Amino acid sequence: MGDMPLNDMPWWRWRSNVRSALHMLSDPAFQRDVWLADVEGYGDVTDAVYRLVEDTWLDHWSAEKYVGTIFRDSQEAALVDTAVLRVLRIMHQVGPDAPVSSYVDHPAWPEAVRAARDAHVRMAVSDGEDPDAPPRTLEVLRILTRSA
Repeated sequence: MGDMPLNDMPWWRWRSNVRSALHMLSDPAFQRDVWLADVEGYGDVTDAVYRLVEDTWLDHWSAEKYVGTIFRDSQEAALVDTAVLRVLRIMHQVGPDAPVSSYVDHPAWPEAVRAARDAHVRMAVSDGEDPDAPPRTLEVLRILTRSA
């Protein structure tokens, strides 16, 4: 998010949080090497889900509501909606405090990862960033969202 045009979207801080969550949820290597390895600084699956829905309430209504404020267009919003629904379905089945392995071993997890990847790629490219760069720590996210 270092190159992201932070001030071109009215609610860019929320966009940054959604992008961070989708980035982590969309990267199986990150999940294996960081979440399953319990590496500090990135939170866990539950943290990512909360970043995805906490401020936006995307667990209550469609991302379409935020086109022009968080999301650039209806296609971006639709991809986010799909990812949110797939991830939340798994979270409701395994529980919010379940270990990371409960998520990544869930039979529907690959489908949720693909949906998160589709949304992440669309948003990253729209923001002029490399979607394949590794996810940033939560501390870097805090610094970026404070400094604009």
